Amino acid sequence: MLQRFFERTAAPTLQVALGLVFLVFGFLKLFPGVSPVEGLVTRTWESLTFGIVGAPWAMVATATLEVFVGLTFVTGVFVRVGLAALAVTFVGIFSPLVFFAGELFTAAGPTLTAQYILKDVVLVGAAMVIAAKALKRSIDR
Repeated sequence: MLQRFFERTAAPTLQVALGLVFLVFGFLKLFPGVSPVEGLVTRTWESLTFGIVGAPWAMVATATLEVFVGLTFVTGVFVRVGLAALAVTFVGIFSPLVFFAGELFTAAGPTLTAQYILKDVVLVGAAMVIAAKALKRSIDR
């Protein structure tokens, strides 16, 4: 009985929880100086776009993507589109590990910023569960 409850509720709960994470952290990025990763986000966008996109557009673009992903997951509307947007978001999230590896990893180990990025592997796992459910639903129809 408990197993059935978890089977029925785990994925939807994970979807809403992940949506709330992206919604809240994306919303914070709309306000200059509020997000602790503002500098990192801006530098990452500058690296990814060869200097074309910088502050404040980097924060607006990131916030828009994250809020959109959050809304799709929380509402359950356009989840597959949200998953595609999330894939793009993950490129940005993990890019600093490549672009700024020298700053993120020291002889003593990963910096706090690197740890902040690396813990997002958990978000990838959650997204995979959501994707499996969303894609299964579309195939079963």
